[in-house]
Amino acid sequence: MSTLANILERLRCPRTHQRLTLAEPELIERLNAMIAQGELARDDGVALSEPLQGGLLRDDQQALYPIRDGLPVLLPQEAIAVP
Repeated sequence: MSTLANILERLRCPRTHQRLTLAEPELIERLNAMIAQGELARDDGVALSEPLQGGLLRDDQQALYPIRDGLPVLLPQEAIAVP
């Protein structure tokens, strides 16, 4: 198992403890289109203004944690509800 796969296997959502997987590029593109239209916010209500570089998607596919500068941001308030 590669190092990245090993790390991903251990990462969990800080709220629900569900597994996290890398989001597909199509999802990131769709969310970035919503960000460009001012239609997407974090769970704490802060509107997103910068496009996502990537994200970790919760197993239930209801929340995504952004990846910034190559690092996952696993703070509950940073979660993005996936529409």
